[in-house]
Amino acid sequence: MRKFKADYLFTGKEMAEEGSVLVTNDQGAVETILPADGAGEDIESFTGLLTPGFVNCHCHLELSHMKGVLPERTGLVDFLLSVIRGRGATSAGSSPESPGSSPVGILNAITAAEESMLHNGIVAVGDICNTSLTLPQKAEGRLFYHNFIETMGFIEHSAPDRYAASVDLFKDFAEAYALPIEANSLVPHAPYSVSSRLFQLIANFPGNHLLTIHNQESAAENLFSQTGQGDFLRLYQGLGLDTSFFKGAGKRSMAAYLPHFHRNQTLLLVHNVDTSEEDLQWWGGWRNTQNGHGPDTAMVSKGTPDIYFCLCPNANLYISGQLPDVRLLQRYGCDIVLGTDSLASNHQLDILEEMKTLQSYFPDLPTATLLQWATSGGAKALQLDTVLGTFEPGKQPGVVLIENIEEGRFSRQSRPQRLI
Repeated sequence: MRKFKADYLFTGKEMAEEGSVLVTNDQGAVETILPADGAGEDIESFTGLLTPGFVNCHCHLELSHMKGVLPERTGLVDFLLSVIRGRGATSAGSSPESPGSSPVGILNAITAAEESMLHNGIVAVGDICNTSLTLPQKAEGRLFYHNFIETMGFIEHSAPDRYAASVDLFKDFAEAYALPIEANSLVPHAPYSVSSRLFQLIANFPGNHLLTIHNQESAAENLFSQTGQGDFLRLYQGLGLDTSFFKGAGKRSMAAYLPHFHRNQTLLLVHNVDTSEEDLQWWGGWRNTQNGHGPDTAMVSKGTPDIYFCLCPNANLYISGQLPDVRLLQRYGCDIVLGTDSLASNHQLDILEEMKTLQSYFPDLPTATLLQWATSGGAKALQLDTVLGTFEPGKQPGVVLIENIEEGRFSRQSRPQRLI
């Protein structure tokens, strides 16, 4: 048995009473939270804040060898072109953190990136997979992973082949190690890179209950969705694709693609930099109509997916220097979770650093709100909330100490320390 006490104790949902003591068994499973005067002896006391382990809802572990390779604030289209050119790029000096494109170097970078997440108090990861490169490391079972097998193809006639290739990769993950098949999903990359036919194939893939998509990462995405024009044409030209057939859907991207998905599916929308009040009003109206609350319930169809909005603020600043309108998302009651994105677009894989950035740009955000997004919110989004996210009896969420808390807020010097 272990007993933990600190200046602050966050339960995964709220701050516990001052002086509360967290009790776990020797395997790290939570037993209870007690007042200090009822906890007995052998209490481990710390300076700082105790919290359940963090959930990283969006990562690209396979890009870890690209740390420091790509320039910052180029905008999304140039960033994407650089990623395409730079997969396997070798950074200057081939430092241990950016070891280049050799197979050994890529695998070493994946191992180092996972180790950094463990060190930074992360216990679960929603990981985007375009290859099987991360499989050997994941097979060691050091973190919970949900593998999002990413699928893309904007040309309609290519959809069956693109889908088949992704299904093959899905099978590699499903058969490779001891996670249940439910820990893997087939997912679309982004609205601008997936055709309507491919969206339908992905949405109807058997057992596809948990999905994710890069959503409204720039204004150019919405312009392309509406008109077929704008900066994204440079991306397709760089890829050698003729998209002249696409004249636009006449809708912003969220309204164009969300109707492909079904009730009983959960969808993580990642980035949301250009998500507007218009989008959220459309989403609310569509959801009400589809779920039988509209004026003509006879027109109800397949229902709507559960939606989480995943924020990756440090990646947004790295790529474009812009952030999503967090206050707008809160005002509309959106379920918010956090991710790090990849080391191609971030200097670290550290959820605490994401919270510190949000608190810096949105100083009215309570610490408990940020921690809820990082713990129980993320665990629920990845459908791991029966074991992670809160200090509830029987769960094994990990125990993380955040040091250098100042008046209940993160400071620039705040650092995570994994205790369990």
